[in-house]
Amino acid sequence: MPSVVIRDVSLNFGVVEVLKSLNLEVDKGEFLVLLGPSGCGKSTLLNCIAGLLDVSAGQIFINGRNVTWDEPKDRGIGMVFQSYALYPQMTVEGNLSFGLKNAGVPKDEIAKRVARAAEILQIEPLLKRKPSALSGGQRQRVAIGRALVRDVDVFLFDEPLSNLDAKLRSELRVEIKRLHQKLGNTMIYVTHDQIEAMTLADRIAVMRGGIIQQLDTPQAIYSRPKNRFVAGFIGSPSMNFIEGQLAQHDGTWVFEAADLRVPLATYPFQETNLSPRAATLGVRPEHVGLNTGEGWPFEVETSVEVVEPMGSDTLVWTKVAGHDFSVRMATERAPSAGQRATVGFDPLRASLFDAETGERL
Repeated sequence: MPSVVIRDVSLNFGVVEVLKSLNLEVDKGEFLVLLGPSGCGKSTLLNCIAGLLDVSAGQIFINGRNVTWDEPKDRGIGMVFQSYALYPQMTVEGNLSFGLKNAGVPKDEIAKRVARAAEILQIEPLLKRKPSALSGGQRQRVAIGRALVRDVDVFLFDEPLSNLDAKLRSELRVEIKRLHQKLGNTMIYVTHDQIEAMTLADRIAVMRGGIIQQLDTPQAIYSRPKNRFVAGFIGSPSMNFIEGQLAQHDGTWVFEAADLRVPLATYPFQETNLSPRAATLGVRPEHVGLNTGEGWPFEVETSVEVVEPMGSDTLVWTKVAGHDFSVRMATERAPSAGQRATVGFDPLRASLFDAETGERL
């Protein structure tokens, strides 16, 4: 049985449609990430699951029970917010136990749950401190612990790491993944950070305009994005795009743009009834070779415009068919700006999209 089921859920604020007939099933023990740009509806959907917002239409089920109109406290969920929302006058121990005391949980059970959460999150030495004496990462651990002591099956995270610096985000990302592996609870996590999504998720739901654009594993979304929006949103640096035409040449499908002709004999088309049309070719910078001499199925001569050292690798910018085109490569092999270069890639690893609909071909 799925842990969380969303059926035809819509949410309107007046005449504005924020969520549009969403359907989603989250398996028991799954880590699902809701990913998308600001304003796409991901936090709104999470708040609907939590009961903080009433849906305009549709139903929400948690562990087989219809909770559409239940109060948040009755839904069997624990929630971690973007802001820590800790009580400044209470110690860490007081913050962890406050909700349990209000719910009438026996003292010995409260002590047991607080001790367990503190051990899992490695905050045992902090229990007697107040929030003002904690770092940002420690405060976020306490916020997670406050949800953890509720001993529920479903945890909801609303961009919990966005207020932290890059180093702390990286550390807590590992802690959250370790926490999920240890507990095995269902977790639904909202973020606009694709690195968080790719590293944490069992599956990712990429959202845009209140609609789920693609729901799949991180690797499937990265390798075979369903449409141009997903392709451009996932990946850092982002995918290269070239506008052109899908055409036939000597009985074989090719992609043409300016003086460029890319053979598509190895490309895995999804559409069976192909026809010539305007199309967009997408290639990830890490799937491109530069001056490799490997004899790629497709190669083009160009020149290096900008070189961006990134530490372990380097981003090299060129132009292909009049479009900016980046290549991610090992730093020790990177050329200098102004050098002539040969760019090559395998169309098997490219993505082709209908220029009108944006859907993958």
